[in-house]
Amino acid sequence: MEHYFLCVVAFGVLISAGFLVPPETEAIGINYGLLGNNLPPPDKVISLYKSRNITSLRLFNPNSTIITSLQNSNMDVILGTYNQDLQNLAKNPSFASQWVNTNILPYTKSVNFKYVSAGNEVIPGDLEDFVLPAMKNLDAALQNAGLEIPVTTAVSTQVLNVSYPPSKGEFRDIMTPLVAFLEAKKSPLLVNVYPYFAYSGDPQNVQLDYALFTANTTVVHDGPLGYSNLFDAILDATYTALEKVGGSNVDIVVSETGWPSGGNGLGATIENAKIYNNNVVAHIEKNAGTPKKPGKKIETYLFAMFNENEKPAGTEQNFGLYHPDMTEVYHVDFSS
Repeated sequence: MEHYFLCVVAFGVLISAGFLVPPETEAIGINYGLLGNNLPPPDKVISLYKSRNITSLRLFNPNSTIITSLQNSNMDVILGTYNQDLQNLAKNPSFASQWVNTNILPYTKSVNFKYVSAGNEVIPGDLEDFVLPAMKNLDAALQNAGLEIPVTTAVSTQVLNVSYPPSKGEFRDIMTPLVAFLEAKKSPLLVNVYPYFAYSGDPQNVQLDYALFTANTTVVHDGPLGYSNLFDAILDATYTALEKVGGSNVDIVVSETGWPSGGNGLGATIENAKIYNNNVVAHIEKNAGTPKKPGKKIETYLFAMFNENEKPAGTEQNFGLYHPDMTEVYHVDFSS
């Protein structure tokens, strides 16, 4: 999870028992985090997803018990690798083949793997140079196994060197070859988008209503485009950055977004979390796109299914839509 958003941008489920999500909410998924020592067993969690007609989930790393529970569920799954495996995946094609043969191949007839993600929020950082080689080796291993599963990585907005205004969005240099790979392979870029951290990090310059989708007027003017919410501004800065390095056809998947309901952070309340996540869902379900990409469907994954008590103390333990006992933290309406 990203802990902050670039200062330049600063200027600028779940659901109640028995409620079924209609088919049009297929663009919305939920992250299944595992950093808790009191979480329900995977079979009950997958049953909870299915009972709510949540058809997509993101799993941060391979867990055979969970993957087994996903068999014949008809759910779309983003499966990640451990960050600590990136170096081996990058340097050793046979390790990548073993990873695919262990975690993907035995389940391909019963689990819908939508994307494979090489790591999470590694760029920038000590492991960043291993991400693209790992992606290439995983892609080759999947191809050799006869599987057409797009390979990508999940990044935070720290990959943006410039992000305000959105029309000036620009990546750090390391992203250029990675985007070229995604463009050639027709794979999306997974981006973790957190207006909350922009607001909590700079509340004097980031209005709460701009972060929560509740502003009634345009807050940021960028040439002919206007922005009333920070979520769209972040996406459009990333679209611009993609275009500048030859990634005009690379789609963005919002692999994480959410708002903490507690933990003593600024604005971290149940009410604000409820407002944000309900507004994200409504925004995505309308297929409104962004000012730069109007009408473009944005596949989005809320973070996260449960509050996780083994994450760092504070807000990070309070991003769940459910308590570990599978009762709602607050209600999110998927009926729109």
